[in-house]
Amino acid sequence: MSEVNPPPQDSGLDRRRAGVLLHISSLPGRFDCGELGSEARHFIDFLADCGVTLWQMLPVTPPQGGLSPYQSSSVHAGNPRFISLQPLIESGWLPKSAADNNGQGFREEAIDSAREGFLARATGEERLRYDEFIAKQGFWLDDFALFQALHIQYPGMGWWEWPQGLRDRQPLALAEARVQYKDLCDKFRFEQFLFFEQWRALKAYANQRGVLLFGDMPIFVAHDSAEVWANPEMFFLDEQGQPTVVAGVPPDYFSATGQRWGNPLYRWDRIADSGFRFWIERMKTQLSLFDLIRIDHFRGFEAYWEIPAEDDTAINGHWVKARGDELFEYLHGQFDPLPLVAEDLGIITPEVDALREKYGLPGMKILQFAFSGEAENPYLPFRHERNTLVYTGTHDNDTTLGWYMSLDDEMRHYVDEYLGHSVEAMPWPLIRQALASRANLAILPMQDLLGLDGSHRMNLPGTMEGNWDWRFQWEMIDAQLPAKIRRRVEMYGRLSDSL
Repeated sequence: MSEVNPPPQDSGLDRRRAGVLLHISSLPGRFDCGELGSEARHFIDFLADCGVTLWQMLPVTPPQGGLSPYQSSSVHAGNPRFISLQPLIESGWLPKSAADNNGQGFREEAIDSAREGFLARATGEERLRYDEFIAKQGFWLDDFALFQALHIQYPGMGWWEWPQGLRDRQPLALAEARVQYKDLCDKFRFEQFLFFEQWRALKAYANQRGVLLFGDMPIFVAHDSAEVWANPEMFFLDEQGQPTVVAGVPPDYFSATGQRWGNPLYRWDRIADSGFRFWIERMKTQLSLFDLIRIDHFRGFEAYWEIPAEDDTAINGHWVKARGDELFEYLHGQFDPLPLVAEDLGIITPEVDALREKYGLPGMKILQFAFSGEAENPYLPFRHERNTLVYTGTHDNDTTLGWYMSLDDEMRHYVDEYLGHSVEAMPWPLIRQALASRANLAILPMQDLLGLDGSHRMNLPGTMEGNWDWRFQWEMIDAQLPAKIRRRVEMYGRLSDSL
């Protein structure tokens, strides 16, 4: 079996590791989603006890409207819902009584109060860190803050529906808006300061415990986002700011009409002419947050499915070559190592494989896809390459127990036969296959480690309701589970010497 180019040294990808997939929002806690506070540190302690050295999560940018982290109002900003109040109390910016309140909307009110406390009581060092953050992140933060402020001023309207001067970013209109909405802009800057401060502390704690943070970066950008508004020349837009063509995928076995995602498409010629500034800046932000990054829909860097914007389906789209080869050359010139993982699921062409292999990027193998009955199935464990990530399933799959129970009798018998009629209950036989795989990185969804059924899945693609809000509770974890996981991690050569 031939090997692709090896992963870069010291990237986290160059040796055997075990990881757990769990989004920040799925952590336990008293508010409506998980946060970057004590529960996150507790989870890192749990991972370390298990011998796990990777924590993979979904994009941490602010969702555009609903809960999906894959449609965001910014590619740089952090989700303010993840800000923990406890550090703000410890800093003296919030009263201790804030810890006792968890009413609807209280988190946003508390962050506003923390800003007042910061302005009144912050130390010189804290003010210096704030000023340095504002200066260092200004390349995206100033536009994002104004974008958010204008969305409050014009509720329910996309940026292309704003008054023409603001829509077209005329200098006088922007200057007047920055003055008029200065306080709102400062509010959003402060929120981002809190997010990045808490993230920096969390990452330091994770790395100290031997755990790397593994992020996720969608290839495309939401239309109603600060970056499309601030960089309209980088996208196929008309004079009114509307996309002329949009992203998606072609018709396939799963959908006769394909998928029309609706994201505006990049003008790769202009992005290349700028020295790939848009992507270099984006990567710079993400690498400050994560030790490893997965790029969603990697095949779009080789060629993407271009759909006329006026079409309601993806049927009339066609493939258009992208400039991914040039982009990754530039990125390698800026960042060393470049710790990227390619999401290469679905129908992948030899050209896409060649692009991934040229830059030594690991691809993904999903064990739930392995049992079609053919020995040539590339997802079968014995076909995995070293520079690969293996998953039992991802956030878009059913839990492994839910998947197994949904199989018909014939297929379930085949799975049992392949796995040697294990005496362990599902999902543990598939977890063993992932850990035993030749792939360097084995990632297990938290739901599988907890043995949960399909009612606990994170997302069901193609549906709009009931997604992205799953959370676990500490009561779900048996006291013997960390030792059980650690033993298997050690057995299959994935235990770090530092743990």
